[in-house]
Amino acid sequence: MTRAADRPEPPSPRPKPSIPRRTRLAALQSRNFRLLLLGQTVATIGMWTQRIAQDWLVLSLTGDATAVGVTTALQLAPMLLFGLAGGWIADHYPKRRVLQATQAATGVLAAMLAVLTLTGHVTAWHIQLMAAGLGIIAAIDQPVRLAFVTDLVERDHLYSAISLNSSTYQLGALTGPAVSGALISAVGPGWAFALNAVSYAVPLIAFACIDPDRIPRPRPRPATRAAALAPGGMRALVRRPEIWRPIALAGAFSMFTSSLPVTLSAYARTLGIGASGYAMFTFVVAVGSMLGALIAAGRTRTTMHGLTWTGCAVAATYLLAAAMPTPWSLACALAGIGMATTLLFTAVNATVQVAADTELRGRAMGVYLLVFFGCGALGGPLIGAINQHLGPRIGLALAGAVPAAALVLLSLSYFVRRPAAVPPPGASPRPSGTGQEPTPHTRSRHP
Repeated sequence: MTRAADRPEPPSPRPKPSIPRRTRLAALQSRNFRLLLLGQTVATIGMWTQRIAQDWLVLSLTGDATAVGVTTALQLAPMLLFGLAGGWIADHYPKRRVLQATQAATGVLAAMLAVLTLTGHVTAWHIQLMAAGLGIIAAIDQPVRLAFVTDLVERDHLYSAISLNSSTYQLGALTGPAVSGALISAVGPGWAFALNAVSYAVPLIAFACIDPDRIPRPRPRPATRAAALAPGGMRALVRRPEIWRPIALAGAFSMFTSSLPVTLSAYARTLGIGASGYAMFTFVVAVGSMLGALIAAGRTRTTMHGLTWTGCAVAATYLLAAAMPTPWSLACALAGIGMATTLLFTAVNATVQVAADTELRGRAMGVYLLVFFGCGALGGPLIGAINQHLGPRIGLALAGAVPAAALVLLSLSYFVRRPAAVPPPGASPRPSGTGQEPTPHTRSRHP
């Protein structure tokens, strides 16, 4: 009789290889990506320094929170007109040269606004005109920049690169408001604009130092069926749910979360805590955003289920912030808002870039940014008017409640399964037990 101890043990399933923690910083192995990250960090700090000064100056000149919302909308609205063009440019022109041109143009506009402010000739329409110009440049710059990130790193390091790129944005949002608040209090907003203009020298130098020999050359694209479906292959993107569902989710939240600075400026004015209080609120949001970006850097994949739960967390933190009775308790809730929002949008960004084919990635990011900034532009005046007439507390509450309702509708469209497709005559049935439904577009589900 064989003892139980002598029986051979059944072979255990081979464990999946774990992702080492160093993958959080794996993208930094690329020198070109490090240069991009350096330029992005400095430019983002300057941009946030100008953004805070711009909002506060418009509010000081007009005394109307709606005017701040209009300024935000003018800076975001050009993405509706030029976002797809920016994605097309990203797929057809050298991205490094395009980024050098956009950075130089942004620095010139910042310098013009600094001169107008320091000489005492600035008016609200000047600021709004400059904001619209910055929005046009950003509509070209941002799809190219996001697509350029994927050119500089290995595919296995894509999540690391996207998360680190998001971290630089949050670092700018963390540092820029503090710098802007100090400059506004000490010497006025004009010097914040001047500092932003000077900061664009760093990304221009960084882009000049990027080695073009290590950047993949664009290859001639064959006339594939996906590209033939519509000009630019846009129909191929729209027909893929792994792309349009995350984009729709981002749009639902962007309409209200993009206007958070508008709400916070109105909150600071209502509470009588001034520009320093506004900068403090923005600083706390950036702290939470930085933590969220670091958490996102450890991810290796995303799912629609995960995006849904993250969206629920964003909505819940906005509702919690609306119920906070004091500035300090509100600041604690704002840290949660920053963390959850960064986790959501970083995951959406990575999901879309991984799902999109290489030859269409720039246009996929153009669609994503068009929806993101377009919805933000629509929400700017709306949230500004709500803050002006109903109060910023109601603005925060609606920023949580309305996207939550949209999230429910989007989740229903995802979780309701379609009936199984009927195989054509003569087709061999899919073996049972695979857990997958037959579909004629299986190949398109994998980038």
